[in-house]
Amino acid sequence: MLLFFITLYLLANIVLGWWMSRRVKTTSDFVNAGRNLPLFVAASTFFATWFGSETVLGASSEFVEHGLLGIIEDPFGSALCFFLVGFFFARPLYKLDILTFNDFFKIRYNRTIEFASAFFMIPSYIGWIAAQLLALAILLNALTGLAIFYGIIICTLAVVIYTYFGGMWAVSITSFVQTIVIVIGLLSVAVGLYVELDSPTQLIENLPENFFQFFPERDVQSVTHYMAAWMVIGLGSIPQQVIFQRVVSAKSANTAVRAAHLGGLMYLSVAMIPLFIALCSKTLYPELQGENTQLILPNTVLTHSNLLVQILFFGALLSAIMSTASGGILAPATVVGENLIKPFMPNISDQQLLHIMRLSVIGIAFASMLMAFGSDSIFEMVAQSSSISLVSLFVPLTAGLYWKKANNTGAMLSIVSGVVVWLYFEWMGSEIPSLIWGLLA
Repeated sequence: MLLFFITLYLLANIVLGWWMSRRVKTTSDFVNAGRNLPLFVAASTFFATWFGSETVLGASSEFVEHGLLGIIEDPFGSALCFFLVGFFFARPLYKLDILTFNDFFKIRYNRTIEFASAFFMIPSYIGWIAAQLLALAILLNALTGLAIFYGIIICTLAVVIYTYFGGMWAVSITSFVQTIVIVIGLLSVAVGLYVELDSPTQLIENLPENFFQFFPERDVQSVTHYMAAWMVIGLGSIPQQVIFQRVVSAKSANTAVRAAHLGGLMYLSVAMIPLFIALCSKTLYPELQGENTQLILPNTVLTHSNLLVQILFFGALLSAIMSTASGGILAPATVVGENLIKPFMPNISDQQLLHIMRLSVIGIAFASMLMAFGSDSIFEMVAQSSSISLVSLFVPLTAGLYWKKANNTGAMLSIVSGVVVWLYFEWMGSEIPSLIWGLLA
């Protein structure tokens, strides 16, 4: 019965994406939903940006293993990103009336910088999308015993179909619906586990003394790793097409700013629920804490919840992951069409460009699927993906917006030196996180 409802939910998402394809007439409709999203729909798309596998499965796993310091990167760093976008980046970027984030580099610098920014941005998405596909496959494995390999293939096809047809309209509307399902599903599980506790203090009786420590120890290594955790998504995801699309899909600049702030508040509050669920599970059912801690939540719900709660939870989890995956696939696909192919085809029509972007959706999804086959850590894949954009694009973007003396040579040196230094320290190893060296360079 549970598998029937899960299948029904997957099909409903595909049908909704196909239905929204009726509103896709131009590349602007496909990429930015015609710049017409109202506040709560726009805020839901912000919220759904990362509220997927890394938050529900990855962060909850890190939390029960390493405490509060283990989840600075997500959800705290993710929420920081939304607030910074709202305060400093949404309004000036919205007013440019451009199609992709990389168009900013063309306008502010030149086509070479535009191409370089696209070249380094697109690979940063592959790991992120792969993490979502892996999570969906893990979920199917937990529910049905289906091999991870085949689960990845099935989930890739499901996400690609509704993203291919509906574009940003499909991503936005499904995100809005899925946000509602996420909140209801997670709350239902949290309440069910809470009533099983003898008392609230039972949750903290056997935890390590520093489990809820929020600030690091006062030594260089601890402080720099703490800073890196805040920055990897908090700063590294600001120069990303997936964030830019959410900004410019809003119906006005003011709506974009408010949507970013509201999305950050939603993210930070709702993300606490899976952490609470994981802590309850660790307390009530320690026998479920197996080798793969990413399965703590699914195993708890399957073993100790009734069918209704299972449907709500797994519906919420599917909602979160599919929304994140579809947005992640759409973002680099639009950059491929607009910034890598269009410059070499000056006479291309809008409909031809739309077709290229849709084909790019398939290509990006295929590359991500291949990476998912060889990976096993959701949390680590997401972190590495955000590191690339942090060391290559954050400084040229910020300087381009707020420093009049920023020039083409400086932008190119910033991109290249950031990536080279980051890769060097990734290879050589360092007590200070390599992304900090790359950002400083």
